Amino acid sequence: MQDETIFGKIIRREIPADIVHEDEHVIAFRDIAPQAPVHVLFVPKTTIATLNDVTPDQSDVLGTLVLAAAHYARREGLAEDGYRVVINCNQAGGQTVFQLHLHLLAGAPLGRFGTSR
Repeated sequence: MQDETIFGKIIRREIPADIVHEDEHVIAFRDIAPQAPVHVLFVPKTTIATLNDVTPDQSDVLGTLVLAAAHYARREGLAEDGYRVVINCNQAGGQTVFQLHLHLLAGAPLGRFGTSR
């Protein structure tokens, strides 16, 4: 449940974060363990544990996250050079906080994505 995650605590301002965007639906803040020069997390204010848990009537949540990330990238001058957005799902997918969130990574060439087999 979001209320029990670190993201819920950030939304409620119980713990500090470097917030870079907020509106009525989304909060975005810099990752405390960045994987790129720019690493921002976009979190819906709606409680959804994983991408698997999004219901058809919540599809607007995903659109809102993506649009917020794109707006931020344009505003910060990242859009032209490029950026990556990632949603991890469950433990094997790299999700460590079980509240749906989108990672925006930018600020350096990111190379190929994924692992080769």
